[in-house]
Amino acid sequence: MATRLKKIRNSWVRNATAVKATGAELTPASAVALGVISATAALTVGLSVTLTAAVVLGLIKPKDELFYKAAPYASLAGARAGALLGLAYGSQASSKKQSDRASGEQTKAWTGWRDFVVTRKVKESEEITSFYLQPKDKGELATFQPSQFLTIQLEIPGEAKPIVRTYSLSDYGELPDAYRLSIKREPSPPDLDVPAGLASNFMHEQVQEGSVIPAKPPSGKFTLDVRSPLPVVLISNGVGITPMMGMAKAATQLNPDRPIWFVHGAKNSRSHAFRHEITAVAAQNPNLKLHFAYSRPQAEDSGHYHSTGHVTTELVRSLISHEAEYFLCGSPPFLASLREGLKNAGVPDSRVFFESFMKAQKATSDDSSSGVANGQDAEIVFDRAGKTATWTADSTSLLDFAEANDLTPPYSCRQGICGTCMCKIIDGEVEYVETPTAEIEAGSVLTCISKPKTARVVLDL
Repeated sequence: MATRLKKIRNSWVRNATAVKATGAELTPASAVALGVISATAALTVGLSVTLTAAVVLGLIKPKDELFYKAAPYASLAGARAGALLGLAYGSQASSKKQSDRASGEQTKAWTGWRDFVVTRKVKESEEITSFYLQPKDKGELATFQPSQFLTIQLEIPGEAKPIVRTYSLSDYGELPDAYRLSIKREPSPPDLDVPAGLASNFMHEQVQEGSVIPAKPPSGKFTLDVRSPLPVVLISNGVGITPMMGMAKAATQLNPDRPIWFVHGAKNSRSHAFRHEITAVAAQNPNLKLHFAYSRPQAEDSGHYHSTGHVTTELVRSLISHEAEYFLCGSPPFLASLREGLKNAGVPDSRVFFESFMKAQKATSDDSSSGVANGQDAEIVFDRAGKTATWTADSTSLLDFAEANDLTPPYSCRQGICGTCMCKIIDGEVEYVETPTAEIEAGSVLTCISKPKTARVVLDL
C-alpha cells in the first residue's frame, strides 16, 4: 500500500512539474482543470488511507469510535487540500504567464509568407472596414505588441506582380485568435489626376469572407511600452485611430492603473470608426478618458462628441498638462501641427512618438550632405537586373529611381517604416533623407528613403 501511495504522489508531482517546465498557458479554465486533477489524486490518496485504516482497525479492533470516524474525515480533508493546491498552482502559473506577457514575451513568429483566411468583414464607418484574418493552416498566431502592423500580399487582376501593403493591427489580445486589419478606402483626390488607392479599394470591393491573403509576421517599432507608469496620451485623426485601439486595449488589460487619454478627431459620427468599441473599453477602465472632436458634426451626432473643430495642441494641453508620453497617428499636416505645438509647449522629443499613414513628403538634403545627394550624377548598378543607370538631380529616392528604370522592387509604406523595400547594398554608400524606423539588416538599405552618397552604388536588385 505504501508503494502505491508513493507512485500516485510521484505521478502527480511529475505532471505538475512538466506543466510548469513547458511554460504552458494556464487560463482560469486550465487552472480549474488542474484543480480537478489534483482533487482526484488527493481523493484517491484519501480513499487509500481510509482502506488502510479499515484494515488496521479490523486487526486491532479498537473500542473507541473515534478511530472509525478519523479515516473518512482524513480522506475528505486530503481531497479538499489537493483541490486547493491545484487551483493555487494554476492561479500562480497563470499570473506568472500574464506577467511574462506584460514584460514583452511573445509567441515565436513564422518566417516568410503564410496564408490567412478572411473569417469576418465588418464595416466600421463609411470609409473604414475591418478584416479578421485566421491562419489557413489552423496553427497558432504569433503574439504581437500593441499597434504593430501586418504586411500582406494581394493578387490584383491586371497587375504584373503581387501588391504588398502594410496595415496596423487594430485590436489587441494576449492570446489572439485572429488578426484584425481596419482599412480605409482611399478614393481619388478631388481635382487631382491621382488614381484611387489600388490596394484599399481592392480590399473593400473584392476581398470577402473566405478570401485567402498571404501575410508576414507582425512587425513595427511604433509600439506602446505597457509597463511604463507615465500617463499616456493617444492622439489620432481619421484612420489613425487603428493603432491607438490596440494601445488602449493593451494598457487596459496589462496596466489598468496607468492614466490614459484617448483623443480622436473625425468629421462626424459617420466617419468615426470604433466609437462604440472604445467607449465600452473606457466603461471598464476608470483610468481611460475619452475626447472626440468633430470638425463637421451633424444634427444626429448630439451626445457623440465632446468638442467641435480639429484636434489641436491647445485642446490636448487643456485636457492634460502634466508629464506624459504622447503617441500621434494621422495625416501629415495633423502630425506636423501637433509635433510643433507639443515642442513649443515644452514636451521633449523623447516623449513624442508618431506614425503617418500617408506617403512621406519629398525631403531636401541639408548642406552637409554629399555632392551626390545634392544633385550630382552617380552610377547606379542594379546587379540582378544587369542594368546600369545614371542618377540625376531630379531623382527622389533609389526606389523611385529603380521604378523609373522599369524595375519592380517590393515596397509598401515608402516611408522607411515597414522595411518591405530593404535590399542588399553590394558596393558604395547611401544616405537617408528621412530617419528610418524599420530595423535594417547589416549590409542592407531601405531604397524608399535613401539616395546615393558615393559616385557608384551597386544594389542587389
